[in-house]
This record gives sequence, C-alpha cells and structure tokens, in this order.
Amino acid sequence: MRLLFAVFALVLSTSAVAHPLRLSLCEIEYSSKKQLLTINLKLFLTDVNEAITFDPYSKELAFCQPNESANANRLLMDYLDNFFYVKANRKMVDLKIKHKKLSGEGDNTALWVYFEFKQSPPLTTLEIKNAVFTDLFFDQNNIVYVHVNGKSKSMMLNKKTPVHQLKL
Repeated sequence: MRLLFAVFALVLSTSAVAHPLRLSLCEIEYSSKKQLLTINLKLFLTDVNEAITFDPYSKELAFCQPNESANANRLLMDYLDNFFYVKANRKMVDLKIKHKKLSGEGDNTALWVYFEFKQSPPLTTLEIKNAVFTDLFFDQNNIVYVHVNGKSKSMMLNKKTPVHQLKL
C-alpha cells in the first residue's frame, strides 16, 4: 500500500508537460467511534474538464474559483454518479459534496472532492465502484485506499475491474 502511495505521490509531484499516468486516488475512511464514513477523491482537473465539457483546458466550470459555475457541482455529480459509488452494508451511500479544493498547478492541478456520510456501526461490508475516466482513457487506473477502524487495504480499479467488494 505504501508503495502505491509513493508511486502516486511521485507522479503528482512531477511537473511534466502533462500528467504521465492516468490515475485517480480515492481514500475511504470509517471510524465506528465517530460513526462517520469519509470519502476523498483526488482527480486531475484536466480529466474532470475532459469528462464534463470535452475540453481538458476549459475554464467554463472554474472549480473552486470565485467565478465557479452554478452548475459545476451538479455536472460533476452527474458524471460521478455514472462511474463511482460506495455501498456500505449493501446500501448505497448518498454522495453529496461536502467541499472541494484545488492543489498543484498546470496540467498537474488536482481537484479534491470530499464526501461525508453518517454510518452506524457495525460496518461489515463495503462495495466500491471507481471507473472514473475509464470511458475516456483505456489506460485509466483508480487507486483506492480503505481505512476501517485502523486497518487499511488498497486496491487498483480500472476498466476491466471497476468494482471491488470488501468484507470487514
């Protein structure tokens, strides 16, 4: 798991012309004490723009900018609803954006999207679908980290394997 994170961090820290690998990062954390399931998605902004506006360098949605489009969150969620979900104890998690932020610069700018969901214990199963951008890029890989009550697992999801089920 640390190796996957190190590779992802190395890729994100390089400031090449365009990001060299097609990756996204998802981190899911559950704490039974807090009864809270948090989901953090890190997506390259150029990929988000390509998926929604068909132009990787579009300024139309202006995520996290003062002139952010009134439709930005709805369009992002419309896209994500087709390619991303989490089921906790076999029930679909209702994903609502808690907040977003940008990090990085140029082609390596990432859009972080945060979700929170109240989940009563015990959490016994998680099903994760992460097929973001697999409709656009044949080589897209989506790294998923799951942390439940201090125990961690990692997986790589892609076009061939978009869904993974965990028994906790």
